[in-house]
Amino acid sequence: MNLLLAAAINLLWIPQASNTNASLRGLSAASPKVVWASGSAGTFLRTTDGGAHWQAAKVPDAEKLDFRDIQAFDDKTALLMAAGPGQASRVYKTIDAGAHWTLTLQNPDASGFFDAFAFWDRTHGILLGDPVNGKFTIFVTANGGDTWTRATPPPALPGEGAFAASGTCITVQGTKDAWFGTGGLNVARVFHTSDRGKTWTASPTPLAQAAASAGVFSVLFTDGHHGYAIGGDYQKPTASAQTLALTDDAGSSWTRLGIPSGFRSAIFHLSKPSLLLSVGTSGSDLSADGGHTWKPFSTGNFNVVAGVRSNIWAAGPKGSLAKLSLSTQ
Repeated sequence: MNLLLAAAINLLWIPQASNTNASLRGLSAASPKVVWASGSAGTFLRTTDGGAHWQAAKVPDAEKLDFRDIQAFDDKTALLMAAGPGQASRVYKTIDAGAHWTLTLQNPDASGFFDAFAFWDRTHGILLGDPVNGKFTIFVTANGGDTWTRATPPPALPGEGAFAASGTCITVQGTKDAWFGTGGLNVARVFHTSDRGKTWTASPTPLAQAAASAGVFSVLFTDGHHGYAIGGDYQKPTASAQTLALTDDAGSSWTRLGIPSGFRSAIFHLSKPSLLLSVGTSGSDLSADGGHTWKPFSTGNFNVVAGVRSNIWAAGPKGSLAKLSLSTQ
């Protein structure tokens, strides 16, 4: 029945003119009309008409930065997160549609590297960075990203880190819960906090972990208990084994699920109907049964997927940007 349902759904990525050649990894939809994206060479993009037109620009004096994540609140307010060694990891904020940007956080750790951030609401957010001195870097904000303070850093295993591939290796639910995924040789875990980063627990997943390039790349929770961890090995884009796991106990334990058709760097949930999308460098997949079976529908190279309700976008290398067309037979 679920396979028949998937077969009856037609999905197609419709390319959009991004007006940039930047590699895009950050994507955030504030509404069905307002979407922001970000990427390499200090680039950010914005649409206010559902993707009919995109405006591309660069943050002044940030042309060498790689904006791997973005958080959009409305058509004028957004935060950018740059990933890079030491002080190249930064957070900028705009309140005037990108006309001006304020630097609100610069990595104080010379060996640090920011990976992603997520927000519970317009005020409260959490940022994840790779381990420094054996512990992951965690910052939190309580004023919309104007200022940031350190939270409790959970310990990492040797060689463990997070992947700044899509801005979705950390996710939030409710008002205080957050999860982030990790990878590396012989490790692929998901960390969970229920108090905005004050305390953490970590659980192993059955995702690929045979190389430093493998592990959990994206975490998604549909409520406080049910979630997905997706990834694989980005050096093996068509390898489909050990790419997806499910939890129904808030991340305390993880079970391997049906596999998409390769490495996947981001996962997205459509609530009505209950569908899942995954994207990666070798293509995109649809699941109509909560991740148990998957149907490939595109071979396009995308890093990230985001949207509001049925208005969904994907972004990837060389300025690739597309909107999803969904129909049923």
